[in-house]
Amino acid sequence: MNRTLAFLALFLPLLASAAQQPNILFIYTDDQSTRTVGCYEDAFDFVKTPNIDALAKSGVRFARAYIGSWCMPSRATMLTGHHQHGVESMRMEGEYPGSAYDPKLSPFWPAVFRQHGYVTAQIGKWHTGVDGGYGRDWDYQIIWNRPKYVKNSPNYYHDQLTEFNGGTAQLVKGYTTDNYTKWAVEFINGKGRDKEKPWYLWLCYGAVHGPFTPADRHKGNYKAAKVPVPKDVYPPRPGKPKYVQKMEHWEPKNGEPVERKVRELGPVGMKDIPGRPLRDWIRQYHEGVRAIDQGVGRVLQALKESGQDENTLIVFTSDQGFAWGQHGFKSKVGPYHATVGAPLIIRLPAVKARKTAGRVVTEPVSGVDLPPTFFAQAGLPLPWKMHGEDLSPLLEDPKAKRTAPAMLVHTGKIYGSATAKIPPADDPRLYHGPGVPWYVMIADGRYKYVRNFIEGEVEELYDLERDPEELKNLALESRQAKRLKVYRQKAIEELSRTQAPFLANMPRPSTLK
Repeated sequence: MNRTLAFLALFLPLLASAAQQPNILFIYTDDQSTRTVGCYEDAFDFVKTPNIDALAKSGVRFARAYIGSWCMPSRATMLTGHHQHGVESMRMEGEYPGSAYDPKLSPFWPAVFRQHGYVTAQIGKWHTGVDGGYGRDWDYQIIWNRPKYVKNSPNYYHDQLTEFNGGTAQLVKGYTTDNYTKWAVEFINGKGRDKEKPWYLWLCYGAVHGPFTPADRHKGNYKAAKVPVPKDVYPPRPGKPKYVQKMEHWEPKNGEPVERKVRELGPVGMKDIPGRPLRDWIRQYHEGVRAIDQGVGRVLQALKESGQDENTLIVFTSDQGFAWGQHGFKSKVGPYHATVGAPLIIRLPAVKARKTAGRVVTEPVSGVDLPPTFFAQAGLPLPWKMHGEDLSPLLEDPKAKRTAPAMLVHTGKIYGSATAKIPPADDPRLYHGPGVPWYVMIADGRYKYVRNFIEGEVEELYDLERDPEELKNLALESRQAKRLKVYRQKAIEELSRTQAPFLANMPRPSTLK
C-alpha cells in the first residue's frame, strides 16, 4: 500500500499537468511592421488596431522582435526552432516560389505535439516546401500552398487554390483574411478535432504582403491620414554599407517622395508604379491591417464564447516587418528594425496572465525563441536541441530579464549545411530582395550589431536608445572600438553555439582592424 501511495504521489501530478495542458493559438501575419500596430511606440498616429492593442494590454508585448528576414526562412524557423543555417535540406526548387525539404532531415515539431496528444492544425498561407505535412505534422489543415501552385502564388487576397486536409485543391472565392478567420473560428468551436484534447493552431494570414490589397470595406479608411516622411528616404546615407547607399526606390517630386521604376516585375507580380506617392502606398498598406485586426477580434471572441480563453496561450506576430522609405527601402530582408522588426504579443492562458498583463519587454528576442516557449508551456521536452531560449520567465515574472542576445541570420535562399560555402560578391546567390547580402545581426541590450558577408564592407553598430531609427553607424567611430569588438565577439559566439556552417569562412570587414 505504501508503495502504491508513493507511486501515486509521483504520478498524479503528471496526470494533472497533462490535463491542464493549454491550447495554443499562434496568429502569424505576413510583412507586418510594428508601425501598423497602435500599441507600439513607432506606430503612426492614425493607426487603429483596437483588438490587437487589447491583446497587448492583457498579455506581454515585446518591443524588439526579429522573427525572420523574409517569408520562407521565417516559417522554416517556426517549424524547426532553428535559424536558417540549421534547417537541413530546405531548398528553393523549380520556378519561384517552388521549394522542397526532406522531412527526415528537416522534421517539423508539430508532429511531436501530435505524438503527445495535441490536435495540431494549420490554416492559411503555406510557404515551406510543396509538402504541407498533412497527416504527419497536422491533424487538420486548410492551406494555400504557394510553392505547389506556382501560377496561383500571386493570389494573396482572392481566388486561392486551397487544400482541405490534403485533398485536391479547390478554387476558393472571397477575401482571404476573412476566409482564414472563418475557418479558424470553426476549428476553435470544435470542427475537425477531438474536443477532449488540447490543440495547437497556427493561423497564417497572407496579409499584409504585396500587392497590399485592403478589404473593400476598408479601402479609403486612411485617405486623409498624415504620413511622416522617413529621414533617410533619399541618399546619401552616411555610414551605411554600399548596397544601402545605392537604395533608390524613391525620388522627390513636388516636395514628396514618389516611386521610381526600379524593376520590370516585382514580387508576386507586383510592378513598381513610377510616380505614385509613398504616402499612398503607406495608407494602402495600413488599410490592409484593418481586416487582420478584425480577424484577431473574432478568434479571441470565439475563445471566450466557447469557454477556452482561460486555458489558451495566445501568440500574435509576423514573419517580419516591411520598410516604406526607411533607408530607401521598399521591402523586407534588410537588417534594420524598419525592414524586419515585427510585432510580438504573447498572452498566457487568461487564468495565469494577470500577473504580467500589460508588461512591455524591451530586451530583443528572436523567432527561434518561440518553439521552445511552446514546448515549455505545454510541459513537453524538446525533441531536439533548438537554437532559441524559452520566453516563459518573461511571461510569468514581471522582473525577469533575458540573458542571451537575440540573433537573426540571413543567408538568402540557401539553408542548412549548404550555407558552408559563402557565395562571392559577384554571385547572385549572395543576395535576396533588393540586393541585400547575407548577414548576421545581433541585438543585445540597447545596441544592435550587423556584419555583412562581403569582403571589405563596414560593420554596423547602433544605439537603439538614442538612435531608434538606426541612422548613425557607431562602428565607424574610434571611441566605439571596444564596444564594437564586444558585439563582434557576441555574434561569433552565437554562430558557434548554433554551429553555423559558414563561421570559419566569413569575409573580413573593413572595420575589423
